Amino acid sequence: MKLGISSYSLDREISKGQISLFDAIDWAAKQGAECMELVPFSFRFDDPVSLKIDYDKINQTKRRALDAGIELANYSVLANLLQEDPQAQEQEIARVCHEVDIAAELGLPRMRHDVSDYRRPLNENTIKDFDRLLPQMTQAVQRISEHARKRGVKTLLENHGFFVNGCDRVERLLNSVNSDNYGLLLDTGNIVCVDEDAVAASALLASRCDMVHLKDFYIRRRDPGDATQFDCAGSWFRSRGGKYLRGAILAQGDLDIYASLKALKDANYNGPIAIEFEGLEDGLYATAVSLKNARRIWDEV
Repeated sequence: MKLGISSYSLDREISKGQISLFDAIDWAAKQGAECMELVPFSFRFDDPVSLKIDYDKINQTKRRALDAGIELANYSVLANLLQEDPQAQEQEIARVCHEVDIAAELGLPRMRHDVSDYRRPLNENTIKDFDRLLPQMTQAVQRISEHARKRGVKTLLENHGFFVNGCDRVERLLNSVNSDNYGLLLDTGNIVCVDEDAVAASALLASRCDMVHLKDFYIRRRDPGDATQFDCAGSWFRSRGGKYLRGAILAQGDLDIYASLKALKDANYNGPIAIEFEGLEDGLYATAVSLKNARRIWDEV
């Protein structure tokens, strides 16, 4: 097992210019991180208009990680492969394949891409909708994964958002795609967005995992104020069943991190684990504490 962080944990600090991506890599290494996931929100490796790939930045990033002793483990991008218009669907598939090309140039073995928009209306998140759209999801994912295979990248499904989330839905899509080049990035926190148990998900899905996001949430049943349905960038947001959630420093929230890590360990999970923090605290402080807690708890369980 290699423990590290997602660059998403430091997204606010990078966006504000407090640190650069290169600084974040060096900082992660000093905190004891062994690996790092790259999430191109506050930075990117192509021109936003022409989409021309910035090979110089890619090479600099690879060199910085190598010098720091950090393994670049994964590349995570947003996607919505549920476009109603066929032309829009083709454009989205092409865009995600372009991101695969960037991941390949970075030398990354894995790339997670979404299947559904995070903010898909809740009344369209039913199992009936899932069954209806499963063929469309399957076909799009298979095309992207086969392109990724040619580039030496394995694509991953993450249980993210409210539609393609939950143990049964995740396994149904994995089984439908039925490809050895399509695996699972289990997010132990995101599972509570659909009101499922994080420990049970860790036990049930560990055998299918290629990577893990480790995160924590505060969970409340009554309105704590300052809550929206979809704003997960530190503020309170709602689960599919109506609970109130807010990101927390790992092992300081309401999820049983000990039991989740023990479930993974008992299942002989040996892949990368990346801390993903999205709470209100300073990202550098919160991620450093989260990383230390994760290492301590893994060793204890």
